[in-house]
Amino acid sequence: MGKTVIRKRIGWLFLTVFAGLLCAYFIYGNPTLARVETLKTEEGYSLKFRTNQDQFQVYEKGTWKPYFVKGINMGASLPGHYPGELPIQKADYLRWFGMIHELGVKAVRIYTIHQPVFYEALVEFNQKHAEDPLYLIQGIWSPEEALIEKKDAFLPEIRKEFRDEIEAAVGAVYGDATIPERKGKASGTYTANAGQYLLAWHIGTEWDPEMVKNTNRIRKEEPRYQGKHFQATEKAAPFEYWLAEMLDYTAELESRHGWQHPVTFTNWVTTDPLEHPGEPMIHEDMVSVDPTHIESVGWEAGYFAAYHVYPYYPDLFRYDDTLKNVRNEKGEIDTYKAYLRKLKAHHPNIPVMVTEFGVPSSVGVAHLGTLGRDQGGHDEREQGRINGELLHEISAEGYSGAILFTWQDEWFKRTWNTMRFEIPEDSRAYWKNELTNESFFGLLAMDAGLENVIKIDGNPDDWDKLKEGEKAKLNGGLDGVQEIWAAHDEAYVYFLIHLEQALQPERESLVIGIDTLPGGNRKTAELPGLHLDEGLEAFIRLGTAEESEVKIASNYDFHKRLYGKRYGMIPYTDAERKDDSGLFAVWKLAVGLEMSPPDTKGTHPFEDVAVGQMKRGTNVPGKEGYSSLANWEASGEWVEVRVPWMLLGYTDPSTKQVMSYEDKGKTLTSTKSAGIRAIAMRQDKTSGKIQGLSAEQMIKLTEIGRYTWSEWSLPRYSERKKESFSIYQKALQSIPTYR
Repeated sequence: MGKTVIRKRIGWLFLTVFAGLLCAYFIYGNPTLARVETLKTEEGYSLKFRTNQDQFQVYEKGTWKPYFVKGINMGASLPGHYPGELPIQKADYLRWFGMIHELGVKAVRIYTIHQPVFYEALVEFNQKHAEDPLYLIQGIWSPEEALIEKKDAFLPEIRKEFRDEIEAAVGAVYGDATIPERKGKASGTYTANAGQYLLAWHIGTEWDPEMVKNTNRIRKEEPRYQGKHFQATEKAAPFEYWLAEMLDYTAELESRHGWQHPVTFTNWVTTDPLEHPGEPMIHEDMVSVDPTHIESVGWEAGYFAAYHVYPYYPDLFRYDDTLKNVRNEKGEIDTYKAYLRKLKAHHPNIPVMVTEFGVPSSVGVAHLGTLGRDQGGHDEREQGRINGELLHEISAEGYSGAILFTWQDEWFKRTWNTMRFEIPEDSRAYWKNELTNESFFGLLAMDAGLENVIKIDGNPDDWDKLKEGEKAKLNGGLDGVQEIWAAHDEAYVYFLIHLEQALQPERESLVIGIDTLPGGNRKTAELPGLHLDEGLEAFIRLGTAEESEVKIASNYDFHKRLYGKRYGMIPYTDAERKDDSGLFAVWKLAVGLEMSPPDTKGTHPFEDVAVGQMKRGTNVPGKEGYSSLANWEASGEWVEVRVPWMLLGYTDPSTKQVMSYEDKGKTLTSTKSAGIRAIAMRQDKTSGKIQGLSAEQMIKLTEIGRYTWSEWSLPRYSERKKESFSIYQKALQSIPTYR
């Protein structure tokens, strides 16, 4: 090969590499290649969004237009992972951005810095959607644990940690940062400049009221902060000085990149600036963080207030009479709408956004709200309907934006009323606990392995699709039951039961007894004539809507052992605590603890709700009787059932852990189960007799085989748009973007 040819090839290679680098620079590194229309200030800063009095505005077609931000929050995890592992890949983000764009959302809020691929994907997506880009609200995580522990925001180490995080976030957004590896946080080289797609900065987390109160108390001598871009007013408290400094630092760092964007800090009802005379919990109304005590100084992009507002927490939404004076469009007393109105009135000169709101689609419930807006207990259609109602109320009350919580379901989440039952706690991400409502706020479902394979419709055909080892035949059927099959995934235990003749719920019920470990009820008045050589931890009754449920052996009942025996908040009799008592309890979750002064203004009663109902219907969208919470359906001689793991006593099915009967000490403990033994029987409603049983007949449960499975650490899952997606999509379409 001649030297001339070699030189030409080297030259072409150089030009190719140079062209590639130049292209990458213009796409990711060049801040001037913003296809969004911007305004240049006299100082040379670029503006796309700004605040003006109580309006949030966007610059389009040479003018400023009042703008309502339609947003959605996005977490940082996938099933089988925790947020600090940052498992989401570029392809995931690109796919999600497409669906979010289809939804009609205009902005994505993230709570902290994501991996470089997030910003790369955002830029790439928006280059292809230049006429209608997806904007970013960048959150900056404050040192939450240190603040709660040390209760002093002005400590040098806390101040430095937060400022370092702000610097990293600004660099990440503008593609100008190399963040070293940090445990539980994003790292890497950030070269994609997403600054032109930024909508706002959203710093901090929900503030612990005791921390705020203590900071204000011990830092009274701190000088009022007066920065270049933001300052605290004369009415401000020390914690608000600290916030003004952090907002000012964010603005200063951004200004070095030639841009200005609106800024805000996270706030919530617990530390809002209003007084709530009807709030029973002292903790929930002990201190205020007031956005009106901070003001911008020459920051032309402006400043706004941001609150997380849910319709069920704190309890003031149910108990505060000062919120019972507003009615909604249906003529109902609406405390959520009343609260929004009062909160907006407190901020006459700055825009206000609700940057978290929503309800989950879950079996579990954690708090009760008004108008049925509880924290859980909704199917996907109800979730979409309620979220749409809340969106309309936020818009109607003059807010500048509504950021729904949240985009994707996250299995790792914990809830106060189930977290003590999830043992070991570091396995939460590996299975899908249907009783933990916090895992189900998303519009994008993360379905467990068989949820889209086994259709709950009474048709056994889908069981034929299961692979070898994914199902097992059990031999626990009594007379009237021909065969029982079992399967499982990360969310449910499934049963397929073949009866000799079709179930007649008005005359009889189908009962499935469950044994997971030694102990339990060997006999019960609810199943007269049935005597077992080993006890049942739970049984499932399927019949009419009122009677279909899972019950739990009274001495095994997590709920009463925790809140009855340990805390003394509910009755738990000696008879109920006895082994083989024959008593089964309704499966319940606490939704409010018994509290009394000085923690509350008065006696706060214990509250709980039943969660063991077995809803008849189908989980197949479009079919009659559809509900995402459907548990069973019968068709002819076949009955299909799915039961959430925890209702059967499992604290972590990925390691076969079930709640132990051992009841010593302050905490509940788990033990390993050898598997599930199940017996199925038909019970006549009139006589109570079980088909095929003579009086006092003994059934040897120990001779019935167990359903078992291999432990797992890598869960199977699949994405699916929930039914709430299209319902919320229509709600978004009915809200004008430009005001």
